[in-house]
Amino acid sequence: MQIGKINIKKPVFLAPMEDVTDIPFRRLCKSFGADVLTTEFVSSDALVRNVKRTISKMAFMEDERPIGIQIYGHDISTMIEAAKIVEEQKPDFIDLNFGCPVKKVVRRGAGAGMLRDIPKMIEMTTKIVRSVSLPVSAKTRIGWDDSSMINLTDMIKKFQDTGIQFLTLHFRTRQQMYTGKADWSWMEKINTNIGISLPIVGNGDIINGLFAKEKFDYYNVSGIMIGRASIGNPWIFKTIKAELNGESQVRIPTLKEKVAVAIKHLENNVAYYGEHIGVKLMRRHFVQYFKGIPNFRQTKIKLLTSNDAEENKSILQFIANNYD
Repeated sequence: MQIGKINIKKPVFLAPMEDVTDIPFRRLCKSFGADVLTTEFVSSDALVRNVKRTISKMAFMEDERPIGIQIYGHDISTMIEAAKIVEEQKPDFIDLNFGCPVKKVVRRGAGAGMLRDIPKMIEMTTKIVRSVSLPVSAKTRIGWDDSSMINLTDMIKKFQDTGIQFLTLHFRTRQQMYTGKADWSWMEKINTNIGISLPIVGNGDIINGLFAKEKFDYYNVSGIMIGRASIGNPWIFKTIKAELNGESQVRIPTLKEKVAVAIKHLENNVAYYGEHIGVKLMRRHFVQYFKGIPNFRQTKIKLLTSNDAEENKSILQFIANNYD
């Protein structure tokens, strides 16, 4: 699969996730084998207003490449201006978010809200592609809801004509949000349509190496994207790579190994953000790192209420020594 001048065979992407895919987490996933990274989504409105927190979301390290910066918005001229600002940061590509199902984004006609106005979505994409020199990609869903399904293959052809390099499809509708099953059968319809040559990156319900291999082998996608399954589980990329390379299935990490990764993640967060914010931002990850441990409630409360990095480390060591 080609991204600008970069060619990657069967790339495994880390999905953009708000308040999750920051620099420390992205680099951790990269260390476990993620091929392509994407930032948290960036508001075009806030970007053109030069909002400091939004500007900071575009930051990345050179060792994260190839990486894309994702933007979202409802106004075409603002999105074009935002894309030009992003281009100055010199990522490897610019990704357009037409798939976020969250109400506060959708009600303004952005994210998955664009699925209610496909002509505008295509016009926006076309004008952005023509306004920047970087490769552009887009991410969307298979429709708004089951009662108003779009002609997906027709939409893909229209995206193809815009000049984007690839399209990421989350095989759920906006109405589904993140519930129910992703409907990968749509790839069969896409593959049999001779008018479609646009590379498709598939997203939805890829939770292990076997599922990842199936998506490449049976559904013939150009790439796959891992989202929520990576939270508290960055080694999923190692598992997927092993399966794709025909290696023996990577064993499930022990609790002590999970603790070691969580400590590294915590240290990276504190080094990047400082102690107060770094510890606070780890809480979402801690919940997932240790999900399903029996009789864990009191220890979990301590872990999620501590504001001290060293105390967090002590609690994590306690977990390793007492819950394995």
